[in-house]
Order: sequence, then structure tokens, then C-alpha cells
Amino acid sequence: MNALVNMYGPFFDLNNWKTVIESGSDWLIILSLVVMECILSVDNAVVLAAQTQSLPDKVQQEKSLFYGLIGAYIFRFIVIGLGVYLIDFWWIKAIGALYLLYLAVKYFFFDRKKDKKVEAPKTRPEPTGWRKHIHISQFWQVVISIELMDIVFSIDSVLASLAISENPVIVLIGGMIGILAMRGIAEVIMSFMNKIPELQGMAYFLILFIAIKLFLSIPMINIHIPNILFVFVLVGAIIVTLVIHHINVKKKQKAEE
Repeated sequence: MNALVNMYGPFFDLNNWKTVIESGSDWLIILSLVVMECILSVDNAVVLAAQTQSLPDKVQQEKSLFYGLIGAYIFRFIVIGLGVYLIDFWWIKAIGALYLLYLAVKYFFFDRKKDKKVEAPKTRPEPTGWRKHIHISQFWQVVISIELMDIVFSIDSVLASLAISENPVIVLIGGMIGILAMRGIAEVIMSFMNKIPELQGMAYFLILFIAIKLFLSIPMINIHIPNILFVFVLVGAIIVTLVIHHINVKKKQKAEE
């Protein structure tokens, strides 16, 4: 019981909510988390959109995404509470930092060499395993698939967010606004990232920074980088990314000429 109070008590502390809502610096961190969520979740949005394509009409597609959104919020609440509790153990921090480092290294040295495209399935495969024996409507199969995708996708986001701020209210607000923004303007974000592909590299640079920040905070090193510094790193990364994009566009134009 005490463990549950420690994990989820801060969510119900009105004073904590009031402090966050009234703090300008906390809102800067929340905004940073929203930007991170949107940029890192673009591929996820494509996969979720592909999941809904097998449904016969737009009403069912939108309804399945709405149910998926509710499930994503519930799971995000649960996993943030667990994360806040577990992040206090130094070895969890170390594992989390190494995992984020792995994601960054994987992207820069392996994934960038591949041309990753996600396409909606043209035909739905025949059910296998338990779905062969238990009848579940196509709509609910899609909803369950969306929920499972949300669970997988949210682990990275929550881990990165908790490395930026250990206040669960900040992480919850940032995550929920980010999920809503990502779902609502997924096509706009994807179009924007198609025009500026360097943004994805920027996101993984930020993950690398977060991994270092998290690792430095373990007791044996005990160096705590201020959360607000991440905001300045984010702003700087966006400026540098736009400059690199401009240079790349100019190079491409010259090559074509």
C-alpha cells in the first residue's frame, strides 16, 4: 500500500499541480517534452494509422483511434507512476541510460542506412492462434492492436521524459499533450519532417543528451544537470538543425545545376 502511495500520491497532490501550473520554467520543460513526444512519435503515428486502414469506414477508423487514445492515457498514467518509483534505484537509471544510448547509436550507425517506409496493409491476414478460436470483431481487433502499439511506443517516451524531469505531474502533462498533438496533427508533423528530414537526427541527438544526463545522475557520479538546461539544448539543436538543413538544400540545388 505504501508503495502505491509513493508511486501515485504525487498525481493527487493539488499543491504539486498548482506549483507546476504556476511555474514558467516547468511549462518550458513541458513544452520541450511535447516537442520530443511529437518528433519521436511520427513513425508511431504512421503505424497506428496503418492499423486503422483495415476498417471499412472513416467513422470506425476515428472511433478506434479515440479508444486507443483513452487507453494510451490510462497506460501512460500507470507507467509514469511505476517509472517514478523505479527511477530512484541507481541501477534502473544506469539501465535506462544505456538503453537510450543504444537507441541513439542504433539510429546513427544502423537505421540511417536503411530507407524505412511504413505502408498500410492492403489486405488483412487471416487470424491465427487464439484469434482463430475466439471471435473478436474486426473493430476490437484493431483497438487491441492500437493499445499494444501504444504500450510499446510509450516506454521510450516515458523513460526519456523522466530523465528530463522526475516530477510525475510535469511528465504526465507533457506526455498527454504530446500524445494528443501527435494524433491530431500526425500528417502535418510527417509532412514537416519530410521537408526537414534532419529533424529526426536532432531527436536522437537529444536522446543521446538525455542518456548522458541520466547516467551522470547515478550515485557513484552524482552530477545533476539542471532540467532547464535541456530547454536551451533543445532550442540550440533546432537552430543548428535548421542551419544544417539550409546548407543541405543549397548543396542539393548546386548539384542539380
